[in-house]
This record gives sequence, structure tokens and C-alpha cells, in this order.
Amino acid sequence: MANDAALYLGLISGTSADGIDVALASFEAAPRLRAALTHPYPDGLRRRILDLAQGDGRIALDELGALDVEIARSFADAANALLQREGVAATEITALGSHGQTVRHRPLQKPPFTLQLGDPGAIAEGTGITTIADFRRRDIAAGGQGAPLTPAFHAAMLAHDGVDRVVLNLGGIANITVLDGDRLRGFDTGPASCLLDAWAHEHLGEAFDRDGAFAARGRVDSTLLARLLADPYFAAPPPKSTGREVFHLGWLGQHLGADPPSPQDVQATLVELTARSVAAAVRAQAPRAREVLVCGGGTHNPVLMRAIAVALAPVTVASTATRDIDPDYVEAMAFAWFARERLARRAPENAWTVTGARGPRVLGGIYFGA
Repeated sequence: MANDAALYLGLISGTSADGIDVALASFEAAPRLRAALTHPYPDGLRRRILDLAQGDGRIALDELGALDVEIARSFADAANALLQREGVAATEITALGSHGQTVRHRPLQKPPFTLQLGDPGAIAEGTGITTIADFRRRDIAAGGQGAPLTPAFHAAMLAHDGVDRVVLNLGGIANITVLDGDRLRGFDTGPASCLLDAWAHEHLGEAFDRDGAFAARGRVDSTLLARLLADPYFAAPPPKSTGREVFHLGWLGQHLGADPPSPQDVQATLVELTARSVAAAVRAQAPRAREVLVCGGGTHNPVLMRAIAVALAPVTVASTATRDIDPDYVEAMAFAWFARERLARRAPENAWTVTGARGPRVLGGIYFGA
């Protein structure tokens, strides 16, 4: 591959923990995704991650330390797999930005904290590439939510043509970025794939609801939907962020009642929960928006995408693929960009206005490669 610009790698595994997304990118003239892949976790590791992320948080210290290293080795394997496939040497990569694997996010706890596993020292050692990691904790220390961080990257990529729009990321958690010429805004709107995946696994034994077929067999239960939407999180003003430690099967079970709907009706209702909560957030925070560009794994669920389009009509809803941006790798590409910003000692522009931090901060720690 011709290296006519500095190359960066970005790696992330989101709240769904369905694999490690790796993006090879450059940014000199404009952000450009040069190659990407999704690398699966080894058998059993994903289950251990999910058990920790949505359980009661109790884990032996030795197990936590081992998990930190195992996740890091998987991240290094993912980076190396992409470089080998593309015929790119590690020495051609300026830096690697690793988000890590979030297992706890408590921005409102006293004291607040966020925890991403994936030892960056082990990633640097396993790849030989300078690794930038631990992006969220400095923002938390400065009074911010530590999330979402990607609105700063969305603004860099998609805020240049004067069109008022929203970027919607449908990962395990849904978050929006408002690009309307005013002060950059963004926040987590609530659950997206995390509950859909967990419910599909519970009742189908599958990792996710392929093509939304399970939800398509059901009908929205209006009583259950009202109970779910009554959760205080949805009405809370931004800045705000959330994760699996809030929206998990235990949370859902508290609202099902003694006579729950059929499993497929619950799945259909969870789709509508995401659609309604996203639409309410967009209308409240971006009333001038003419279009919503969607990225993340949820773009592959046609039932979810259709529900969001109906809830937001007449606002146009489309994948970022319509702008030649692969929806599966926007977040991984963002952390490649964050690595570039960190090496330049730049605070990601406007990230602090999204998270509520006291001011701009340079994010991430540097672990030099071999």
C-alpha cells in the first residue's frame, strides 16, 4: 500500500463486545479510511466480558488483571491481522489509538469513574507500535462524563457543508451528535443493540437478532414501552452517558411484570424503545436537523432502521455509507484520529462541550512502541 500520508490505527470494542473493530486511516488532506476489519474475540472471552459488564461487578483481582491482559492481546492480534492482510509494516504506522473494552462507566457516582480494559503496554509490546490509550479518564477527572467522545470526530468529518444534521451511532448504546452550526452537542440517548442482543441470546441462543427477524415477528407492547420510557435517564438533560451497567436484562426484567409479553413482542418493543428515545432526543436537541446519518452495527438491522425512520419522519434517515463513510468503522477511525491529536498535544476540538468537562483537555496516555 502506498504510504503518501501518515498512517494511524484505531481500535475499539463497543458495549456489545461483539469483536474488535480496527481501522487504518490517514488524515492529511481529509479523513480517509484505507482499510478495516472486525476481529472476533477468542471463544469464551466475550462471555466473560459481558458477564463482568452487566453483572454485579464482583470479580477476583487476579481475574481482573488477567482479563486486562487477554483483552489487550486480542487488540494486538486484531491490529496485526489487519496489517498482515494489507501488507503494511508496523514501522509504517505513526501510532495506534486504542479505546479498550468498557466494563464499567459510572460518571455520576461519587467519586465518578470509567473503566476500559486492554493493557496498552501489552498492545504496544504485541504490535511494536506506539499506543495511545485511556482517553476517557482525564475528561472524567475534569468534571466531564468521559463520553461520548466521538462527536468531536463527527464534527471534523461531517460538519462542512452547512446542512443541519445529526450523526447517530447505533452501538450497544445509541448516541447522537448535533451538527447545526451552534455549539457542538452530543450524548447517549439510551440503549440500542445491548438489550436487543441480550434478549436475542436469552431466547434464541444467538449473539444478535439477524436482520431484525425476531423483532419482526412481534408487536410493540404499548404498556411495556411506557414503563421502559419512564426510566429517569431518558428525561435527564445532557450532558449524560450510560452503558450496560444501567441497561441490561435485569433492568428489563424489573419492567416486565408478572404477565410479560411474548419474547418476540418484547424484542419488537425494545426496537421501538430505541427508535422513540432517539427521536425524542433529536427533536429536543436538534429541531432544525434535516437529516440523520447513522453509523454502527445497528445499521444492519433493517427493522430498527425502519422504526427510527418512522419515528423521525419527515427528517431523512440514512447510513453514513451514503457519504462514502463505512458505518461499521466510524468509531474505530475516530480513535485513530484521537491518537493523532494526542501526539500533536491537541485537545480534541469541542469534546469538552459535549461531556461537560471544565474545559479542553489533551486526552490519552502514550506507550511507546518497540
